[in-house]
Amino acid sequence: MMDRLDAMELFVTAVEEGSLAAAARRHARSPASVTRAVALLEHHAGEALLLRSTRTLSLTAAGERHLQAWRDVIARLREIEPVRAATLLQGTVVVTAPELFGRFNVMPLLEDFLARHPRVGVRVLLVNRLVNLTGEGVDVAVRLAPLPDSTLTAVRIGEVGTRLCASPEYLARAGTPAEVGDLQRHACIGLNAEGDGELWSFRTSGGSRRTRAVRIATRLSVNNAMAAIDAALRGSGIIQARSYQVAEHLRTGRLVRLLPHCEVAPAPAHVVFPHDRGTNRAVRALIDHLVPNLRRVLDDDGG
Repeated sequence: MMDRLDAMELFVTAVEEGSLAAAARRHARSPASVTRAVALLEHHAGEALLLRSTRTLSLTAAGERHLQAWRDVIARLREIEPVRAATLLQGTVVVTAPELFGRFNVMPLLEDFLARHPRVGVRVLLVNRLVNLTGEGVDVAVRLAPLPDSTLTAVRIGEVGTRLCASPEYLARAGTPAEVGDLQRHACIGLNAEGDGELWSFRTSGGSRRTRAVRIATRLSVNNAMAAIDAALRGSGIIQARSYQVAEHLRTGRLVRLLPHCEVAPAPAHVVFPHDRGTNRAVRALIDHLVPNLRRVLDDDGG
């Protein structure tokens, strides 16, 4: 749908060129679109603005009045356009996040940010390792673990817990574990594809925040967290996963949370960035976009 400013520009050009066809050529538009522009303006003005014949184009008295006003509007817009362009965010921001958290929660926010800032580009590195921001040229990182001492600036966005869970179908068939020791008689799904067992962390008894590592025999092991979660959803066994990875499945009842009293204390989550990157306007704007939205996501996931 044509807006009035677009129509004004076409009208002024048509008058300057002396024909609707010439205005269409200058703006790379169809002759019909220029005709529609004139009709739109005449509709809003409530009177004829142009007198047209097969060879000539002339203004009515109303057209003369509107032409000067519209020329002034267009000239003013051209004056302020460089100022407006200078205030637009631009450049490329490099972001890293853990693979699944990035896929589920960070990517939608980045896409929304790009839609709001057409001159900004974002490159994303979704990896499950600690990225050296300075060495690898990364501007912003999402970290879901305690932070080592560093010169990075960190903004806390919440915390991420660990969930032990299984599908209702599996629990109906195999029973529900009442304590950690019961896991030895259950089918557990691990993330160590090189062996048939792995260490799972649990809180020690008596309300302590201390943790203990328990060796769990895993009948099925896979090197991809999403594949392990899919297997649990199909009823293949019990998994231990990060809270954000299974939050939606727990909300919908496709998975059931087990032994919550044995869960280890949640880990802190932060958005981190080198101090000097925070002065870049595009980087700063992206951080300001990510922080409140990721806080909401982690609040919804329950840590």
